[in-house]
Amino acid sequence: MTVLTGHLGRNMREGALLAVEQHNARNPACPVGLVDFDTQGDPKQAPELAQQVVADPAIIGVVGPAFSGESQAANPILNQGGVSTITPAATDPGLSRWGRSTFHRILGSDAAQGPAVGRYIKERLLARKVFVIDDMSPYGRGLSELVMKELGSLVVQSASVQPNPVDFRGAVSEVESAAPDVVFFGGYYTQAGRLLRELRDAGVSAVFVSGDAVKDDGFVRTAGAEAAEGAVLTCPCRPPEKDPGFARRYRIRFDHDPGTYSAEAYDAATIFLRGIDAGRTRRSDMEEFVDGYSGAGITTKIRFNGDGELAGSSVTVWAYRVRGGRIVAEDRPIPGN
Repeated sequence: MTVLTGHLGRNMREGALLAVEQHNARNPACPVGLVDFDTQGDPKQAPELAQQVVADPAIIGVVGPAFSGESQAANPILNQGGVSTITPAATDPGLSRWGRSTFHRILGSDAAQGPAVGRYIKERLLARKVFVIDDMSPYGRGLSELVMKELGSLVVQSASVQPNPVDFRGAVSEVESAAPDVVFFGGYYTQAGRLLRELRDAGVSAVFVSGDAVKDDGFVRTAGAEAAEGAVLTCPCRPPEKDPGFARRYRIRFDHDPGTYSAEAYDAATIFLRGIDAGRTRRSDMEEFVDGYSGAGITTKIRFNGDGELAGSSVTVWAYRVRGGRIVAEDRPIPGN
């Protein structure tokens, strides 16, 4: 048996699992397995698990890693072991810049998302004063810096908060004093939900905007549906409901709608599965297959540049709004430059 593996959250694991199960139903004589190596999103756990992946010759590809921090820690080891990786979610632009020949990313990086968020705030929200907050993580700070660069003088103030703070009183007080009409937060959904709840409790009515790591139902639950109403979340991921066939198959299998990055993980797993079907069952052969891959996916037309990034024409960034306690895609993607 040939094995695919990934460090994945539920949405991504289900997307990859759906692809594997469909493949196995069509190819019962050549079953493929999906095995989890769960880092729990912790970069400190990633190196040891990456070494376990490299040590298992049956593993020829990784759907993941899922997060930028764990990718920074795991990718050098996976690259040295010749294991192809296709991340469905990690958006740090630096991941493709460090000479890691087995790295691939099946969505746009923050180099696309950051400027798109800035354009959205300027052109669709017509903001005049923007307050930017980051959570000091590589992802949150990096995305915030790109947003600020695009916004320029519209940024009236910025602040950083400790990861998992007891409360956000200091940041909330600064926002109150600055009186912005938009607050952008670079970070993850749990902190974003708590921050937004405290902002609303303090009477701050500014539009709340954040990136793909906040596009999760947990954000709405943490903030509360009333506080989260109208929040804008961006993502370099195509809404999975734009492909009704995929959404229907997903609901039949898992009894709920696909979530953030479910479709990207499905596409990443599909590339590896097509490589297996083509007889590429050695790591070096699979890497060559992935590098040269070109095909239509659920999310976009997939073709990788030499650095493992999607070809530019395939990258789109979408905006989502919280409406009635649900995260709903807007009708069209954010225009490019």
